[in-house]
Amino acid sequence: MDAAPARLPRERRPHGQPDPVGRPPRLIARDSGEYLFVGVRGGSGARSSQECSADVRLGPGDICFYDVHRPSLLDFPEHFRLKVFLLPRELLRLARSDVPRVTNAPVAPTSRLGTLLSPFLSELADTTAVSPSRVGEMLAWNAVNLLATLATEHLAEQAQGEPDTRAPLVSDILEFIDRQLSDADLSPDRIARAHHISVRYLHKLFKDEGTTVGRLIQHRRLEECRRALTLRSWENVTIAAVAHRWGFQSPTHFSRVFRAAYGMSPREWRDTAGRGSRAVRG
Repeated sequence: MDAAPARLPRERRPHGQPDPVGRPPRLIARDSGEYLFVGVRGGSGARSSQECSADVRLGPGDICFYDVHRPSLLDFPEHFRLKVFLLPRELLRLARSDVPRVTNAPVAPTSRLGTLLSPFLSELADTTAVSPSRVGEMLAWNAVNLLATLATEHLAEQAQGEPDTRAPLVSDILEFIDRQLSDADLSPDRIARAHHISVRYLHKLFKDEGTTVGRLIQHRRLEECRRALTLRSWENVTIAAVAHRWGFQSPTHFSRVFRAAYGMSPREWRDTAGRGSRAVRG
């Protein structure tokens, strides 16, 4: 995750030029102040012309998700400050098709999670660069975890009252995968058989979602393990047992893919980021 304070002149465009097709949304500040932007790497591209015509009004302290590949125009007062965080959408647990919906509206600092995250992110952007590397890494991963929760909740709020554009079959498959995560034998072949489709068609469905079946299964298992390692109720459970509970047969393999995904070992996460996460939530 990259975080940095930024000052942009009026009507400057962060992270490149907006897409020439249609007019991108314009972000209009209600007053001078500080605004927090979360840039999502790997977003989908297409938005409808109706979405592109809307202006989004921001208040001081608002958190706004935006697609770095389709940035918005900015229309701010003379005195303002942006703090920008850049994350891959996979770390935010977003499918490619989710990105346009999560970027439609800002998160007000008065919302349930906005109240917690707005001051935390603001302080994080100022202190991470000067913090000891281990502390900065711990704080960054806490922020990623909280931002992923915020993105999930914000997406659900944006989806209220909107028709579900995700195919019912994909939703059924995702629910099936979540129910079977602890089964080490969970495979594309088994998933396809359970839903009376071919493996080839199953892979096509997930290609449209911007991922693969195997990658999704591993990502969901890692998420559940990471969450369990922060819970007090799992403090006395060995890391190998946590991994086995969520379908990882080899502790060595689990440790390797966990480090590749989160930048630290499961033990380091439990001993540092896990406790830090509880402290932030408390």
